[in-house]
Amino acid sequence: MVKRLSGWDAVLLYSETPNVHMHTLKVAVIELDPDHRGFGIDAFRAEIGSRLHKLEPFGYQLIDVPFKFHHPMWREHCEVDLSYHIRPWRLAAPGGRRELDQAIGQIASTPLDRAHPLWEMYFVEGLANHRVAVVAKIHHALADGVASANLLARGMDLLPGPEDGRYVADPAPTRRELMGSAFVDHLRHLGRIPATIRYTAQGLARVRRSSRRLSPELTRPFTPPPTFMNHLLTPERMFASATLALADVKETAKLLGVTINDMVLAMSTGALRGLLLRYDGKAEPLLASVPVSYDFSPERISGNHFTGMLVALPADRDDPLERVRACHDNAAAAKESHQLLGPELISRWAAYWPPAGAEALFRWLSSRDGQNKVLNLNISNVPGPRQRGRVGGAQVTEIYSVGPLTAGSGLNITVWSYVEQLNISVLVDGATVQDPHEVTAAMITDFVEIRRAAGLSEKLTIVEAAMAQA
Repeated sequence: MVKRLSGWDAVLLYSETPNVHMHTLKVAVIELDPDHRGFGIDAFRAEIGSRLHKLEPFGYQLIDVPFKFHHPMWREHCEVDLSYHIRPWRLAAPGGRRELDQAIGQIASTPLDRAHPLWEMYFVEGLANHRVAVVAKIHHALADGVASANLLARGMDLLPGPEDGRYVADPAPTRRELMGSAFVDHLRHLGRIPATIRYTAQGLARVRRSSRRLSPELTRPFTPPPTFMNHLLTPERMFASATLALADVKETAKLLGVTINDMVLAMSTGALRGLLLRYDGKAEPLLASVPVSYDFSPERISGNHFTGMLVALPADRDDPLERVRACHDNAAAAKESHQLLGPELISRWAAYWPPAGAEALFRWLSSRDGQNKVLNLNISNVPGPRQRGRVGGAQVTEIYSVGPLTAGSGLNITVWSYVEQLNISVLVDGATVQDPHEVTAAMITDFVEIRRAAGLSEKLTIVEAAMAQA
């Protein structure tokens, strides 16, 4: 069977260039108790092989339409060589968080090979305290944050999947079948144009009727300030992680009357303020693109059903509580404006992007040595599994995730919650900061400052299940 990539999925494919890699990373740290100390890469390959029928996107192979006549297609069931996709990696001593983060950066620095299904997994040994890590590299065209979380949950038996345990490969489509289906699909999209225009007009009308007026930062979404993080990206990637107790973040958010997402934005803002002063000598308000999903179905394990809303980050404000309140207000305003305009606006129009033209546009954008004209950075906050998962009978103690860097933006901050943890992941290119742990350390420092200003204890809860901080 084959199915066409949606316009939005295809755009995430077209935007990949030699220095802008469009894969996401999912990291699971697994504790091997005495009964599972022999769990190695061969056992892990066998475990994934037995679950391929639950992890359908791992069998999707990208197939281009001749002459780029339409968006590519997924061949839904292809041959999967687990010895190719699941690879060994061994950490340098002492095998702590910093060594794992360094390995993840190296894994992130190379693009996925489109001749194979667009994923790789690295079975990382050498972690301290009888632990291993699994680093999954998955192309964003295959799955967004919600779909990836559901896919991960299926892999850890936290969500049910198909009961039939067989995985059978399908034959590849012929050139004639590809062209014929492309022609039919183009006719179908032509028929949808009136509805798409109507959806757009309704959104613009709602914006005009709205009593809310956007902040000055958001009325000029194409003029974010130039900063140290906005430049021509290098192909190299560096990664850093940190863990906070989810209970500490919830306690702080409840006292201040804000959401966890507001706290993530505020911590990021405070950290960026310090980095701006260090690297640029001044701190200005920033624009962050925050992904917003419009399909939270637990059954969805592939595809992209999200769009980005622009949120102003008050990095110019010195007072930590003022930053929290401003982040709350700015996020609320951005969400309201986003809903007024229509959350599916960009994804609906993406269906009409011509493949060759889109690829040429993104090649040009990725080669420009200058600031990103739309945003300064991406910040994501994804609710992860609420109960502990297991792989091969061994317990998953931590989960981290990070999205890709976009052209002209050398920093991505992604936060995933997992049981009692709030896990921070940072991805940078080779020219943004000297050490990506500067960002994670600054976020934790700012969180402590927020708690101090709010009258809460500055002593943070130690998350026993997580690796020691770098």
